[in-house]
Amino acid sequence: MWKRKRGREEAKKEKELKTHTEQTIDSLFNTLAKSNDFKSYSAGSSHYIVSYLKTMCEPKLLNQSILPILTKYEVYTLAELKNKLPVEATEITKDPAVVQEKMMKGYISIQLRENAPDVLLLPAITVEGREVSIPEVEFSVVGPKEAFVESLDKNMNLMRKRLTLPQLTLKEVSIGKITKTRVGIVYIDGIADPDNVTTVLQRLEDIEYDQIIDSSFITQMIADNSTSPFPQLLDTERPDRAVEVIVEGKIVIIVDGSPHVLTCPTTIVEFFSSSDDYFLPWPLASVFRLIRLFAVFFSVLSTSLYVAILTYHHEMIPEELMSTIVSSRADIPFPPILEVVILELTIELLREAGARLPTKIGQTIGIVGGIVIGTAAVDAGLTSNVLLIIVALAALASFTTPVYQIGNTIRLIRFPFLMGAQLWGLIGVSMVMVFYVGHLIKLKSIGRPFFAPLYPLRFRDLRDAFIRLPFNKQSERPLQTRPVDPVRFNVRRASEKRDVDE
Repeated sequence: MWKRKRGREEAKKEKELKTHTEQTIDSLFNTLAKSNDFKSYSAGSSHYIVSYLKTMCEPKLLNQSILPILTKYEVYTLAELKNKLPVEATEITKDPAVVQEKMMKGYISIQLRENAPDVLLLPAITVEGREVSIPEVEFSVVGPKEAFVESLDKNMNLMRKRLTLPQLTLKEVSIGKITKTRVGIVYIDGIADPDNVTTVLQRLEDIEYDQIIDSSFITQMIADNSTSPFPQLLDTERPDRAVEVIVEGKIVIIVDGSPHVLTCPTTIVEFFSSSDDYFLPWPLASVFRLIRLFAVFFSVLSTSLYVAILTYHHEMIPEELMSTIVSSRADIPFPPILEVVILELTIELLREAGARLPTKIGQTIGIVGGIVIGTAAVDAGLTSNVLLIIVALAALASFTTPVYQIGNTIRLIRFPFLMGAQLWGLIGVSMVMVFYVGHLIKLKSIGRPFFAPLYPLRFRDLRDAFIRLPFNKQSERPLQTRPVDPVRFNVRRASEKRDVDE
């Protein structure tokens, strides 16, 4: 008695589920029919119902491989039809959610009759996108000239052809309530720390947002400190750089639709290293990297030191230089801080105007605007020529950063230094410096220290930090990534130079 009752309940539930499924699939097709690129028609002698989005499907596959089979054979089940179609990765389902997901990606739906409960899905995906081009943001004089594009599959291909390892692993998740964006993490199994992989996957899966358009969305959502002006994931458009960090034991995050990938965990030092550093002899690369670091400090501190010294510390200026500064500021009606702020804001306006306008017009605006406004400001007595030179050099120094993200950070953090210099002089500059250093010490990238190898101090990682030592001296992977296999190669064999006649 109990078994018969349970059987009736299960049959009732199955009937209700079937009715709900039919109505849901039917309503899905009715919703799609409101769009002009949705096609649905009967085909073949058995009058199969073929439905698809023509803007997402490849027409050659439909016309050459699918429609001729539907016309030639008469079958009674979707399983029979599936066996006769020369298409891989087909799927039979009754789940309307699966039908919606697949058709939005470019699958063709086939039903044996109208309003049938089950659907045969065939992949006929067409992907429109630009071809691989040269890097525009991280351009290098020597080295590879390929850059990532907006396709996750193409980007994965660019990395796999450089790293032909079966251990190179890609794990995908779908993020975005509406966009359902494909996001993948790439790493080498056996080198990357499993804890790092788990952390990244968990943070990606925990994202709650309706749209993911670009990798910059991911950067803000999974960063350890989203309010920090310092980027905690490195953004790159170069496949060679992405492969380089993967070999070190790091993780790369690819977002479908974005030409930039993210690497993590990262350190503050990596944002000042360029791809050219590894294509040049190590003494040259080390000197250029030190010049780059000096330029960053000069860009951040030069104007604030000018304000602090002229406002509070006149005795620090040599007598020979004092006469030049006095004569240049003789007719200036503003205090040093206001003079600096006017010029800094002018530089920022020129930067934004140049970045938002078309390339040729933007370059003209930057050059002509800088010359005209600078000359006019000095002639009008609004600023001194000494400060104009300092501000121009500071702006020029900020452009030496090879990573665009950290360049924006440098533009921002100069203003707190200016405020500290105006309020307390050199003591104020020192206080702001201590604040930022303390902030960097506390900052983490995917749970790993962001200020490494300076804090915690790791001498081994200093071999590729402020200077780059020869390749044969870098036999171990960075400690910051906690790699499973820390050894890169045999240092003794790398140091040997064997000739044929020996």
